[in-house]
Amino acid sequence: MKKAPKVLKWYQYISKLTPPSCRYYPTCSEYAKWLYENSNFISATAKSALRVLRCNQLFIGGVDYPSVSYKSPSLLSLKNLYYKRVNIEYWFIFNGKDYYILKDFRAMNID
Repeated sequence: MKKAPKVLKWYQYISKLTPPSCRYYPTCSEYAKWLYENSNFISATAKSALRVLRCNQLFIGGVDYPSVSYKSPSLLSLKNLYYKRVNIEYWFIFNGKDYYILKDFRAMNID
């Protein structure tokens, strides 16, 4: 899995000390983090910038999950030959042309 930029992690740490002000769920920084972990850098940067620009009084806000293009691995992949326990951290929900990203927070607590 790809990692989010350290600047984003630093911002999330600092923003916990201030009152919440994002108009969307998930927050703009969490939205960006999910995009950086599930798509390429340029696409994630562009979509994150547009989301931050929409986070103001001119827009209603609400629930806005990130969407990405996803290509499933082939069945002949060697990774599929070995069976082991897998913690699913993200779910991809098809919306007609892209996939919404939903995070499973329970997967983070599994031993």
